[in-house]
Amino acid sequence: MVSNRSLGVSRTLLRKKFRNGMTFRNYHDREAVFSQGDPADSVFYIESGTVKLTAITTRKKAIIAILPRGNFFGEGCLAGQSLRICTARSIGQSNVIRLQKERMLRTLNRDHQFAMVFVGYLLSRVVRVEEDLIDQFFNFSERRLARVLLLFGKITTESKSDSALKVSQSTLAEMVGTTRPRVSKFMNEFKKKGLVSYNGGLQVNSALVIAFLENRPLSVKKGRASKTAPTFGATAVEPRRSGGKK
Repeated sequence: MVSNRSLGVSRTLLRKKFRNGMTFRNYHDREAVFSQGDPADSVFYIESGTVKLTAITTRKKAIIAILPRGNFFGEGCLAGQSLRICTARSIGQSNVIRLQKERMLRTLNRDHQFAMVFVGYLLSRVVRVEEDLIDQFFNFSERRLARVLLLFGKITTESKSDSALKVSQSTLAEMVGTTRPRVSKFMNEFKKKGLVSYNGGLQVNSALVIAFLENRPLSVKKGRASKTAPTFGATAVEPRRSGGKK
């Protein structure tokens, strides 16, 4: 859900490779970089800040990813995607670089070093999607929430912002795949244990969250995944705790 890989590509490097094939813009909090259904004609790179990707249907809204600085997004246009399948929106202030699709394709074909960097990003995203699927299908919502909080803590640290990250419990619930009341319950428990605090926004004690995750067993058991894995298209079901409610 949340990217934990930062490529560290600089604006100077991109300017040398793309020249007039790139533009730069600052986005305010909640401002859309592009919207679902817009023409897919460019790739974006986050120089600073954080971007949220969401998809909406008539009945549901899903958060696809939270991307900190050093990540590309909108790369679906390179694979023939003509329209955007999601909305990209800034969380707080973000500086985003737009790379024209045609120039991006030419650069990938001609620049082996840059192509390797971009392929590395794509591979890391595949791994991240697999981890998220396993997390969503097999792990308890409490653990999923802790994992999301840990990565939000990393975003806060990397952004070097003086202000705390503002994330609603509704957003956390959408990312974890559970209800807001359950997130509220877990957050209250985490606050009592010192994992999180609120001082103008969400603050995460990453060391305590890591310790919590290490001491909290995975619900996935080795050698059992093939017996319990849902078929393609199945709906994720919250794992049951033995001897009690989920």
